[in-house]
Amino acid sequence: MVLESRREMDGIGNTMQKKAAELERMAEVLITGEQLRLRLHESKVIKDRRHHLRTYPNCFVAKELIDWLMEHKEALDRDTAIKIMQKLLDQSIIHHVCDEHREFKDMKLFYRFRKDDGTFPLDSEAKVFMRGQRIYEKLMNTENNLLQTREEEGSTYERTLVASEFIDWLLQEGEMATREEAEQLGRRLLEHGIIQHVTNKHHFVDGALLYQFRMNFRRRRRLIELLNERGRSIPESHDSPFCLRKQNSDGSNTSFLSVSPTKEIKLVVGIRRSSMSSSCGSSGYYSSSPTLSSSPPVLCNPKSVLKRQVSPEELQTPGGRFIKKTFTIVGDAVGWGFVVRGSKPCHIQAVDPGGPAAAAGMKVCQFVVSVNGLNVLSQDYRTVSNLILTGPRTIVMEVMEDV
Repeated sequence: MVLESRREMDGIGNTMQKKAAELERMAEVLITGEQLRLRLHESKVIKDRRHHLRTYPNCFVAKELIDWLMEHKEALDRDTAIKIMQKLLDQSIIHHVCDEHREFKDMKLFYRFRKDDGTFPLDSEAKVFMRGQRIYEKLMNTENNLLQTREEEGSTYERTLVASEFIDWLLQEGEMATREEAEQLGRRLLEHGIIQHVTNKHHFVDGALLYQFRMNFRRRRRLIELLNERGRSIPESHDSPFCLRKQNSDGSNTSFLSVSPTKEIKLVVGIRRSSMSSSCGSSGYYSSSPTLSSSPPVLCNPKSVLKRQVSPEELQTPGGRFIKKTFTIVGDAVGWGFVVRGSKPCHIQAVDPGGPAAAAGMKVCQFVVSVNGLNVLSQDYRTVSNLILTGPRTIVMEVMEDV
């Protein structure tokens, strides 16, 4: 009897896990599609177009879009680009302007994002994710003390919410009318994988328990992720959050050395900035046990490349031995191509010679001064990592270099 009961509970647990995985995959498609829509509007790929004396507002030409995806390295070839857009069409993110084509074709056909013409099917699941995204953006864009480093059961967790304080904030912001409704919203956010209890032991309850955002709505999704049915099952290490480079398709190794080849080298795994873990929290705030992803191996010395650590004061000494340089780095479909380490200040631990960072002039041993105008001399590499991962694809970095 006990064995049957245990099997029944395991079955229920597996069903809930499968449901949660499905919801998470759906959320990733929604977020990826919305990020692409905004980029296409910014690039003027989406605009009003005329055909046979009729104007079709806010649409794009399939053939031109495929050109754009390849130009921006979101797809290696036209067939891959077609598969990516077909995924968005199948999920009702886009559609043919006259709904005459159920397939995405590499032709001069007009397609449109359903969000641009009000035809997006807002079912209850989609509404939860849109609500979660709005709440996430509100928390990130306003000054408040809700997200803090706190302790629970003897362990320290970063960027946590106290459930009762989160409910207070929801009421204050007019998101919900009563504490009961706010608690129910918190439960739905947890069930949809948007937030989680710090140890995954509890559902959302109005009290002193700690919760974190699992889903980072600002993380730049790579469109190729849409074709990965496994979703975000591979954890991302917070020790090395920036992309090294993937291997070439011919199998040759594009690994790189962060130190002289004569020094001891250890084989580690390159981290893909696109792979976020549901187990460690895709928000990138905390991982109780960071593990390396299954990206192609690269050669990288895990030890610091610095001969000695310097202080922020030494870096900024007038007439000193350090000079300031500014780089504008545009991430490609794989990443930015560098790794940061250290604390107060961080330094560049490794640079992929074939990546965007190297092309901009970045080198190992440079010290990070600012990211997108924000001074980070007093921050550790995890904070700097999160700042870049949650920011735009184009980053402006100031560094100090020993002359």
